[in-house]
Amino acid sequence: MKKIILVIAAVMAFSLAACSQSKTKEEPKMNDPAAKKTLVAYFSATGTTAEAARQLAKAADADLYEIRPEQPYTDADLNWNDKQSRSSVEMKDRKSRPAIKGRLENAAQYDTVYIGFPIWWYTAPTIINAFIEQTDLAGKTIITFATSGGSTVSKATRDLKSAYPNLTWKEGGLLNDRSLSEAQALVERMK
Repeated sequence: MKKIILVIAAVMAFSLAACSQSKTKEEPKMNDPAAKKTLVAYFSATGTTAEAARQLAKAADADLYEIRPEQPYTDADLNWNDKQSRSSVEMKDRKSRPAIKGRLENAAQYDTVYIGFPIWWYTAPTIINAFIEQTDLAGKTIITFATSGGSTVSKATRDLKSAYPNLTWKEGGLLNDRSLSEAQALVERMK
């Protein structure tokens, strides 16, 4: 009888150990590249950057998140020739933080975050600062991308690095063509 009890106990112990090992194999490891997730977060006032972000999300196999202002920008708000337009006033005041509609609640699951925007006055719109300040991006690689009629993303990236030196920044590039091939080339350069 003791032998039967010992055999049953051994079988149960073996079964529990096997279940424990199989569960461990199913859980993703933190250093496993397959477990890493990517996010493309973007602000787009006219739809141009939105299209670039959609192509980038496809190329990077990433989730997509729109940074939306609480009060959408009108054409009059975006008139850079009018010194009293909303965008002109915001960009003159580097402490301006336009209110954002909603909040990215699951930032912890991402290892890489592409942040995209149109270039305004040679840099990122201040709504990008508002997004960064309300989102925990510590420990993530942040890659900038932008659309622009004539500027590069370099000054915007330098400005963001200077404002948030505790974050890990990489300069991505412009996605003015808004094509999948252009987005794929950017993803490859960032590897």
